[in-house]
Amino acid sequence: MDRQPGNQYWLQNNNDRQPTRPGPTGRPNGQAPQQRPSNNLNKILLLIVGIMVVVYIYQYVNSSITNNTASPKKELYYNQLYDQINAKNIQSATIIGTTDIEGQLVNPIDGKKQFHTYQLPAGDDKLASALVSGGAKVNYQTPPDNTIWWTLLINIVPILLLVGLFIFFSRRATQGQQGIFSFGKSRAKLILEDRPSTTFADVAGVDESKYELQEVVEFLKTPQKFQRLGGKIPRGVLLVGPPGTGKTLLARAVAGEAGVPFFSMSGSEFVEVLVGVGASRVRDLFEQAKKASPSIIFIDEIDAVGRQRGSSINTNDEREQTLNQLLVEMDGFDARQAVVVIAATNRPDGLDQALLRPGRFDRRVTVDRPDWNGRLAILKIHSAKVPLDPDVNMTAVARATTGMVGADLANLVNEAALLAARRNLDAVNQRCFEEALDKIILGAERPLVLSDEDLDVTAYHEGGHALTGLLLEDSDPVTKVTIVPRGQALGVTMYTPIDDRYNYSKEYLLTRLVTALGGRAAEKVVFNQITTGAENDLQRVTQIARQMVMRWGMSERLGTISFSNRENPFAGGGDTGTPTDYSEETAQLIDEEVDRIVRSCYDNAVNLLTTYRPTLDRIAQELRRHETIDIRQLHAIMESTGAPLAESQQAVAQVGVAIAPPPPSEPPVPPTIQ
Repeated sequence: MDRQPGNQYWLQNNNDRQPTRPGPTGRPNGQAPQQRPSNNLNKILLLIVGIMVVVYIYQYVNSSITNNTASPKKELYYNQLYDQINAKNIQSATIIGTTDIEGQLVNPIDGKKQFHTYQLPAGDDKLASALVSGGAKVNYQTPPDNTIWWTLLINIVPILLLVGLFIFFSRRATQGQQGIFSFGKSRAKLILEDRPSTTFADVAGVDESKYELQEVVEFLKTPQKFQRLGGKIPRGVLLVGPPGTGKTLLARAVAGEAGVPFFSMSGSEFVEVLVGVGASRVRDLFEQAKKASPSIIFIDEIDAVGRQRGSSINTNDEREQTLNQLLVEMDGFDARQAVVVIAATNRPDGLDQALLRPGRFDRRVTVDRPDWNGRLAILKIHSAKVPLDPDVNMTAVARATTGMVGADLANLVNEAALLAARRNLDAVNQRCFEEALDKIILGAERPLVLSDEDLDVTAYHEGGHALTGLLLEDSDPVTKVTIVPRGQALGVTMYTPIDDRYNYSKEYLLTRLVTALGGRAAEKVVFNQITTGAENDLQRVTQIARQMVMRWGMSERLGTISFSNRENPFAGGGDTGTPTDYSEETAQLIDEEVDRIVRSCYDNAVNLLTTYRPTLDRIAQELRRHETIDIRQLHAIMESTGAPLAESQQAVAQVGVAIAPPPPSEPPVPPTIQ
């Protein structure tokens, strides 16, 4: 017999739509990026650039003002200067170094009595004697020294600035080249052995998996103990299980117990755009682990890089090269090096067979959904720092959360704490847990204004679900019925299982079909008409009946033959039902058997509700009056109307909890009609 991973329960509601359950909030190991310290070289370069900009702006503005302002001196060319000397129109002249000549004119030229002339570059020895012969008084003047510094500022500083910019960009280019070459470096997060880390005491609900991993811890602590007898350290351990069951937490616990360096990396981090990067990162990761041995390499979601090669037309050469390098590294360990590879995935069926053979992943540890004892231990761990009211019954909460994993339970405790804080309570009580679970599964309450006709239809629809469950012996206990809109549901009938189920009988499945069709049957019995509210009911009923015929051999006409492939138990996918390995006649026979089973269950629901019509009316009346009725009110109605209560329903009569079971493993289809 195939073991089913957890109990499968469903919710009966008027429009029979269930919002998708929000997943875990994610791993809390992210940290904010650190700010890079300021670079003094950058500040100095910016200061120099600013000074040069100011100098050039001043020079540009000054030259513009000088050009636009009328000069008091007459600019004379050198030949014009000799013409004025010959005309004896030079009164005095001052020779300034070897560059300029300034002086006074006897008669103004263009209204200007002062003149200015630039000397010849090679000098003129006859100029002074010519001025004296022309009757001019000659003086000599030394040029000011600040012109040298100004020349240096204008000519040398830009060169220095260019050199500084060249050095700056050279360093940046070097860093860029280092970034390019670092593509092949491993990006694994290293957790050293001297840091506080997770231990097995922080992990609950997966005791079987912890027992299998404790031997790995002993290998890493004392490898000589096993090597002296010829034993070899296991190369790899593959953790397989549904999302949120604690695979990553278990790997960290192994590292914490062993006290060795822990290299953590996701499978998707190996592959980049550049070709060959993934293989290079694999080599670098294993080199680091070998240098730090004994150590642990943890690869999360290994199916991202370890999928079966050649299984699809759209192949990825880069991913296959990365996988090939991973295979080589895992097979090339030195037997004396204590390096263990732990990988986690929820899709083991898609992994390459070469990766799963002994010598690479020697052990496969299944981390399945916890039973109610495991859920109770997980709830105690997550609620250790949460103040709880004395009325909190963790056992009842654990029993009511069938199918939930560790991440779901952590989210439940967090939602209950937030709800208590919103109500200004000093501690989290039982009602907070109940409403938090309702919110997670069904969504928040919606303030919809429904007509009396819609409320009547909803009340009888949910009453049909509840009454059929209360009457049938193989049904899970009905704990609460409500017509308060929540999420995408107008009404909900909740079931609380007594124990976890791993095996389903034919009678139990037929009872599920009857209770699922109870809403449609109640509409037919009371109003003699049907509505669109049972759309999702019919989808689930058809799916269960088809699985009974095709997968579980529960059809007398078809016998004990399976007509479908088994899906991955950890992926959450369903059977496509594509008829690829049987004939059209067999497909027609399957459809006929599915139709026969559904029709017989529907007739059974109609007969039950017709027989106990007064009880159905009473449940609908109480729903219209109170909107929500719990297990005690339901049992009181059954007793007052004389309807027989099934023994399975009396098992939880003293519990008094109204906590909804988890949604089914199959994701619900979004509603089309509200």
